[in-house]
Amino acid sequence: MEFADLIKTPKLDGVLLHDPGQAGTGTGAGAPTVGTLCITGHHLLLSARQENSQELWLLHKNIDSVEKRPSLTQNIVVGGIITLKCKDLRIISLEIKSAKEFFNVATSLEALSAIQNTELLYPFFYRPMYTILEDGYTMFRPELEFAKLISGVGMGGVSSPNVANITICMPSTSTTSTTLGSGGGGGIPHPLQNGYAMDALQGGLGGGGSAAIACEWRISNVNRDFSVCATYGATLIVPKAITDEQIVLSAAFRDGGRFPVLSYRHENGATLMRSSQPLSIQGIKRCRADEAILNLVLGRSRKGFIVDTWGKGKSNTETDLHYSQWKKVNRSIGNVSSPASILDSFSRLIEACNDLSCSTDKWLSRLEGSGWLSLVLNSLNASCVVAQCLDQEGSPVLVHGAKGLDSTLIVTSLVQIILNPDCRTVRGIQALIEREWIQAGHPFASRHRYSCYTPSQTRQKTSGATFVLFLDCLYQLYTQFPCSFEFSTQLLILLFEHSHFSQYGTFLCDSERERRELNVHTRTTSLWSYLNRPDVLQTLLNPLYEPNASVIWPSVAPISLELWSDLYLRWVIDQRSCATVMSQIQELVTREKELRTQALKLRKQALELGQEVSEMMSGSADDA
Repeated sequence: MEFADLIKTPKLDGVLLHDPGQAGTGTGAGAPTVGTLCITGHHLLLSARQENSQELWLLHKNIDSVEKRPSLTQNIVVGGIITLKCKDLRIISLEIKSAKEFFNVATSLEALSAIQNTELLYPFFYRPMYTILEDGYTMFRPELEFAKLISGVGMGGVSSPNVANITICMPSTSTTSTTLGSGGGGGIPHPLQNGYAMDALQGGLGGGGSAAIACEWRISNVNRDFSVCATYGATLIVPKAITDEQIVLSAAFRDGGRFPVLSYRHENGATLMRSSQPLSIQGIKRCRADEAILNLVLGRSRKGFIVDTWGKGKSNTETDLHYSQWKKVNRSIGNVSSPASILDSFSRLIEACNDLSCSTDKWLSRLEGSGWLSLVLNSLNASCVVAQCLDQEGSPVLVHGAKGLDSTLIVTSLVQIILNPDCRTVRGIQALIEREWIQAGHPFASRHRYSCYTPSQTRQKTSGATFVLFLDCLYQLYTQFPCSFEFSTQLLILLFEHSHFSQYGTFLCDSERERRELNVHTRTTSLWSYLNRPDVLQTLLNPLYEPNASVIWPSVAPISLELWSDLYLRWVIDQRSCATVMSQIQELVTREKELRTQALKLRKQALELGQEVSEMMSGSADDA
C-alpha cells in the first residue's frame, strides 16, 4: 500500500482552523486561522504562511475520531466542518468550503489514522536531526536492571555506583565470578547464558543480616524464543533452585503463561512478584512447580501474601490447601470486567471535562459518575496494602489479576515508587516503565489503538486506559509529596502523549516478541534518547526536588485526590497562569542557589581573613 493511494487531496487552500487550545486561552475565544492544509503520509499540516500566525502539525496517529458535519444549501452539500478528536484530548475543527474536498479530506484522514500496519507508522520513518548521546534501547538492559534489583541499589541506568556489588557466576561449572561494572557491563556475556546465577554480596544488600537468608536468583533465557510466554521478555529472573522445566510447568498453569517473576526486592529482603491468575481448567487444581517457586520465595518467612487486583469472583486464585503459607487478599481496583471498562470510565471523565455549560452540581455528579477517581483511589489503596506487607511485615507478596497485563502492573509499579526513592528520579521512572510495562508485555499497541473519543461500540475490547490510570496515580503521589520527585508533571504528560502517538519506537507493539520481529530497536529511535538530552531534561526537572530516601505513604482518603487539570483540562481552561507560577518558582530556586553559593564563598573568605588576623596577632605577640 502506498500513502498516495489514501490521500485524495494532498493540498487545499482556504481552510479555516478552529483550535481553542492553540489560542492559548483554552476557552474557544481564539479567532479561526485561514490557511493552507497539507496532508502527508504521517502528518496533517495547516499554515497561514504568516509570521506569528497559528500553525498546526498533527500526527495522524494522534487522531482518535473523525466527525463530519456537512453544510447544506437547498439540500445540497456545499462543504462542511470536519471535527478531529485527538488522543492528546484536543478537539480541532477544519472548515472546508468545497463539498468534494470536504469528503476527500475526511476520507483521507479516516484512512490514514486507522492504519494497522505497524511498519507504516511514523517511528519507522523518523530520523532525528540531533546527535544521539545515549541509546535508550540499551540504557536499561534487563540483566543490568535485574542485577540492581537484587542488590537493592539504585536502578536508574548503568551509572549506579553500587552495581559492582553484584556477581554473576556459573556455580555448577566455575568457581570464578564476573563483576558487573558501571562501564557497559564489565565483560558480561550478552545475552547471558542460561543458568547464570546472581548472588548479591552481603555488603550490597539492604537489611543487614537478612542478606544471609535471602533467596538466591538467576537469570534464565528459557523464554528466548518466546515459546513459554508470548508476552514476557527473553530475559527473566527466577529463583536459583528452580529449573527451566519447572518454569515451563508453572507457565502452563497460569493464564497466558505468565508465571511468577521477580518485580522488586525491598531493602529488608522482602520480594514482590507478579504473575497472571491460575487457569481454570477442569481436572487441574494444582501445579507443584508453581508451588515450589512461591515456597522458595518464602525463605524463612512464616507467611506470604497473594494480592488479587481484579476483583473477588472475577478471577481464579490459588487454593488454600496447596498454598497454605500464603494469605489471599482481595484488593480490586474497581468494578471493572476488562481493560475496556477502564477506558469507558476515562471517556466519561473527559466528556465531563469538555462540557463547559453544565452547572457545578451537575459537574460534580458527572465527575463522580465517571468512576475514574474511584479507580485512582482503589489503585493507590491496593498499592499501599502491598507496600505495607513488604515494608512493615517483611513478607513476600505475589500480585496478580486476570492476565496480569493491566491492574497488576499498576500496583507493582506504584509499590516501587512508594518504597524505592530511586523510582522517583528521572532515570528511575524511565527504568521502572521499561521494566514493569514495556519489557513486562503491557500491550500498548492494542490498548492505545483507540482512546476516549472513539464510541465504545466501535472500539475493540482490547482497548484500555490502564497506563493513563497509572500516570494519574503517580500524579496523586506527586501532589502529596511535591519535593520528593526529581521530575515535574510535564514528564508525565509527555509519557501520556508518546504512549498514544509518537515519532519514537519505545511504546510500539504489544510485546518484546513483536518488537524483535520488526527490529524496532535498530529501525527506530528511543524516546529515552530524546528525554535524556541535557537541553530537554532541563525542562522536565522539578525545581522543588529534595532527595528523600524515606518511604512515602500517601493518603488514600477521597478528599486527598485531585483532578489532574494539567492534563484533562489543558485544552479547556487557560493553563498559562500555572506555567507563569512554575517559571517564578524556578527563578526563585535559581536565585536561592546563587545566594547560597555566594554565602559559602563569603563564609570561606571570612574564615581565611580570620586565619590571617590570627596569624598576624600571633606574630605580633611573638615580636613583643
